[in-house]
Amino acid sequence: MGTSPVRNPVIDPRFTCFNVVIRKSSIHRYGVYARERIPANRKVIEYTGERVNRREAKLRGNGKYTYLFALDNYWTLDGAVGGSGAEIINHSCDPNLVSRVMKGHVLYMSLREIKPGEELTVDYHLDWNPPTTPCQCGTAKCRGTLELKKKR
Repeated sequence: MGTSPVRNPVIDPRFTCFNVVIRKSSIHRYGVYARERIPANRKVIEYTGERVNRREAKLRGNGKYTYLFALDNYWTLDGAVGGSGAEIINHSCDPNLVSRVMKGHVLYMSLREIKPGEELTVDYHLDWNPPTTPCQCGTAKCRGTLELKKKR
């Protein structure tokens, strides 16, 4: 089944604490960019979407595009349905955001100061489950895949 790509992504201002905008990205399709300075250790945006169970998430995850964020072993948010715009944030192996799950909400927090015009990125921390997804972040710390290597 899979999920269709979000065609006209928008930022829902109810879920962001800073002025951010969506535009084309050199990492992948679209990205979210800061329009103002964002200090370190601040809530930037909440990841929202339709809450689906594990079975439905598996069906929606089988496709070229997915906007899924696992809350726990049972619930997943599908940002393609009711997303805040955070679903457009791209992966980086050297991110400027980190995700925090708090009381059923997913918050993206800044790891460091983010400058105006800088793309917001987060490490997706995908499970090592070949086939792997090639990473396109282009950072010096790039591990080559979106998945984390299995610890031995």
